Amino acid sequence: MKIHAIQTGWVRIKTAQVEGRGRGLRRRLSVFGDRHWTDWLPTYAWAIEHREGVIVVDTGQGRHLVESGRSLHPYHRYEVAFRLEREEEIGPQLRALGIGPRDVKRVVLAHLHADHDGGLAHFRESRVFAAPGELQTARGWMGRLRGYLPQRWPSWFDPVPLDLAGGAFGPFATSARLTQAGDVVAVATPGHTHDHLSVAVMNGDVTYFLAGDGSYTERLMLAGRVDGVSPNDEVAERTLCAIRHFATDHPTVYLPTHDPESAIRLASVRLCGR
Repeated sequence: MKIHAIQTGWVRIKTAQVEGRGRGLRRRLSVFGDRHWTDWLPTYAWAIEHREGVIVVDTGQGRHLVESGRSLHPYHRYEVAFRLEREEEIGPQLRALGIGPRDVKRVVLAHLHADHDGGLAHFRESRVFAAPGELQTARGWMGRLRGYLPQRWPSWFDPVPLDLAGGAFGPFATSARLTQAGDVVAVATPGHTHDHLSVAVMNGDVTYFLAGDGSYTERLMLAGRVDGVSPNDEVAERTLCAIRHFATDHPTVYLPTHDPESAIRLASVRLCGR
C-alpha cells in the first residue's frame, strides 16, 4: 500500500481561522474582523494505492475557484484566496502517477468545502462518499448561506451517504470500513463542520491519519486549539482530544490538509509529536 500527497495549489485564509480567538460566536465572528492573512498554505488531497483499488481522500481545489470570480458570499469574497494552475488539479497529477479515472474506485470527502470537493469533475467513474449530515448541510440555498458552493458541483454528482455505523474505532465513537481488509477506515471527527470525517490508513505498524481540517496543523491539534470556524467549541475540543489519544496509543503520522509539514511527515514517516 502506498499513499500519495497531492498538492492541489495554494490557499490563504485569515489567521483567526487557523487558530480561533475566544469562544462560541465571538470566535467565529473574529475571522471576519481579522486583518491578518496566513502565508500561502498547501491544499493536499490523498491517493491510497490499495490492492482493492485506489481510494482518493478529498479532491482538492479546482481551477474554477479562480476562474469563475468571487462568490457573493462574504466569506468567499473577503476571507479566502486560492491559487492554482489547471495542471495542479488532482486529475492531471493522478495521471502523472499512472493512475487513471477507472483506477479510482472510491472517493471519500472529509467535508464539502470548496477546497476539498473542487476536483470532483475528475471522478465521474468513481463512487463518491460523504457523511449524510454533511450532504444535508451543504445542499441548496441554505448550503450557500453556510458558505458551501453546491452550485459548483458537477451535474452528475450523486454521492453515496457514508453510514458510519461500524461502531467505535479506538477513541472515535463511529466508523466505517472503506476496504474489505479493514485497513482503511473512516472515522467521525466533528469539529470544523458538524459531520466532518477523517480517514485512518493502517500500513504495517503505522497509522496514517488523513485528518482533513480536523486542525490546520499538527501543533494546533496537540495543543487542543480549536479553529475559528468550528460550529461548537466543546465538540471540536473532544475530537482533538480523541485524535491525541489515538496518536498516543498507536504510532501515527498526522496529515491535515493545509499543514505545510504534511507531505514531509508522510515521506519521512515522522510520527505524531516527534
